[in-house]
Amino acid sequence: MQRLQGVPITHFYCREFYGEHVSQALGAQNRLVDWSPNSTWQERCAVPISATQVRANPYQHRKFLDPLVYRNLITNVVFLGAPSTGKTTLAAALADELQTVWMPEYGREYWETHQVERRLTLEQLEAIAIGHLEREEECLSQANRYLFTDTNALTTLQFALDYHGTATSGLHQWADRCAARYDLTFLCDTDIPYADTWDRSGAGHREVFQKQIISDLQIRKIPFFPVRGNLKTRIGCVKQILQRFQKYQNLATCWDWADDELAEH
Repeated sequence: MQRLQGVPITHFYCREFYGEHVSQALGAQNRLVDWSPNSTWQERCAVPISATQVRANPYQHRKFLDPLVYRNLITNVVFLGAPSTGKTTLAAALADELQTVWMPEYGREYWETHQVERRLTLEQLEAIAIGHLEREEECLSQANRYLFTDTNALTTLQFALDYHGTATSGLHQWADRCAARYDLTFLCDTDIPYADTWDRSGAGHREVFQKQIISDLQIRKIPFFPVRGNLKTRIGCVKQILQRFQKYQNLATCWDWADDELAEH
């Protein structure tokens, strides 16, 4: 009553037994929802679940949520790093262990189909950023609590700058959106063996690319957690951060742990 500050209430809509009492206190007409005189309070006619049950496990009861609401409950985790730093392996392994989906690097698929002498045009690189985001949105609606995303438009921008020394204004805009899009950003270290495949530019270039990614994150003031070591160690590192992270709440506890980890290295 104090929060209403005297605002008159004419009708009170409720499905619970306390609707009658609250209506009387408000001086409003009681409007029962999803209930009939022949049913008990525990029996639900149109929607066979309570809001309390949904709140307790929204991922299990996703069919009762609007798709936009469900999408915003998912913690979107992105893995960045130079080529051959284990992003794909880590994203896939975490998705398997935590029974959710992961978003593969769309740029690799696009590059394999469209590259000419191992290069793409500026317009094609912008198309990668757009296509990646579209697929990522689809994955968010399918995810269970977490989505593990392999790279984003920040990486695509670095490839454009590396190939051409410039990027389209559109790609810059897609990269700018990454600053607020992801809940957690992890940077995979270069401490694992380099996979020298035909589509890559060499171990030396990997180190340069890694420094460029770190510089870009720092300039954009995007907080990130470094992950290093073998796959098991990396999985453990990410899971510890996830256990401390609560979406829409303060990241302080995550950063306290990360600072301790960095101090040890």
